[in-house]
Amino acid sequence: MLNLTKAIWGQLSGSALSAHISNRLFKGEAPEGTEYPYAVYKVVTDTPDHTFTEDYENVIVQFSLFSVLSSTTELENMFTDLITLYDEKSFAVIGSTLVWMRRSTASFQPEEHTTSSGTHRVWAYHVDFEVLTSLD
Repeated sequence: MLNLTKAIWGQLSGSALSAHISNRLFKGEAPEGTEYPYAVYKVVTDTPDHTFTEDYENVIVQFSLFSVLSSTTELENMFTDLITLYDEKSFAVIGSTLVWMRRSTASFQPEEHTTSSGTHRVWAYHVDFEVLTSLD
């Protein structure tokens, strides 16, 4: 799993999403006090799948995008950048072969985030991707 999450991070380099979030993509959760906008990604599930000849990992990876602006435009642009970067794109994963990474579900909503400076209304987009890798 470590190699997959490293590959996801590596794919971000030089992308439009990276520019939008000033390279603030965090694994698991953002550090306290992180400036908006930012993104977080995590493995939601990891299910092994075996055939007679191959071993696969079927993983759900969730990206959460956050913006504190009152307009949703920034967040929607981040969503577009995320899809452009990862949906049905190919990239190298050490120790396995990426069969696919494809978007499965997304939800868009306002959330309340409590920080050291108080409670803020934040726009959030939670986007799940199904990732299938064939183990080498």
